[in-house]
Amino acid sequence: MSNIKAAEMRIIDRAFDMEGGYVLDFSNRTIAEFFLDELNIDFNDKRFDEGGTSKAKRLRTFLQVVDKATVAKTLRLLLKHRSEIYRVSRQPDPMPNAEGSVLEVIGRLEGKVSPHTTQGVVPPPAHVSVPVGALKAELIALHDLAPHPRGYAFEAFLKKLFHAYGLQPNSPFRLLGEQIDGSFKFDGEFYLLEAKWQGPKTPASDLRNFQGKVTEKAAWARGLFISNSGFTPDGLQSFGRAKSVICMDGLDLWMMLDKNIPLPEVLDRKLRHAAERGEVFCSVKDLFGVHF
Repeated sequence: MSNIKAAEMRIIDRAFDMEGGYVLDFSNRTIAEFFLDELNIDFNDKRFDEGGTSKAKRLRTFLQVVDKATVAKTLRLLLKHRSEIYRVSRQPDPMPNAEGSVLEVIGRLEGKVSPHTTQGVVPPPAHVSVPVGALKAELIALHDLAPHPRGYAFEAFLKKLFHAYGLQPNSPFRLLGEQIDGSFKFDGEFYLLEAKWQGPKTPASDLRNFQGKVTEKAAWARGLFISNSGFTPDGLQSFGRAKSVICMDGLDLWMMLDKNIPLPEVLDRKLRHAAERGEVFCSVKDLFGVHF
């Protein structure tokens, strides 16, 4: 069984500091404990000796011989450990796009763009990759537009972004007395979209207005509010918890593209954070432990 392609293994080698035979900050003892505690697997099993007995060589063999679900779970756990290392040490990350690059490998192993494809997300054709560079350039260019055309261009940019990740976006539509900036499908759920590009940060009144739009639709509807300028701290606090809306700001969009973190992964972590903490907004920087 061969799970990892050569190019993908080079990404894994760089992301987890494996070129010299090591794996991150693990010793022989701690990596064995990690695999036993997190995966209930004996890392010192003779099956993983085929390519050599250093930690890196043993891990490379492991990734090729176990099932793909185990590989994906292992890579996620190693990414979490890696993120914690750089968060605690505050050292500059020598591979700032490591998380996004490894998540792409995981997505390929799982046969989808994200962990949610089989639950309603339709991926782009297999031969089409997400044009991250072009999307970054388009996002930067929006800053040079006048306010009115910029609003429409921002909506078009977001539709292109959602389409690139197979989230089935719909164009803006108008109902009696209200404007909806679009909708998309993620993890088998339908989300309404509110998108704003304005100077001031978004206040609680705008969040409440959008929450009202969402709750007036089907009981299972949810919402994503994207404000390029962000949200006022008082507004987020006043808006409260236990809502059916999650939020993103312009810095989230930029860091997601700059670090090549797939949009479905961002949505997944924001939803989990909202479910666990009740908070409608947590930045991509904090969710993924990434820095400029």
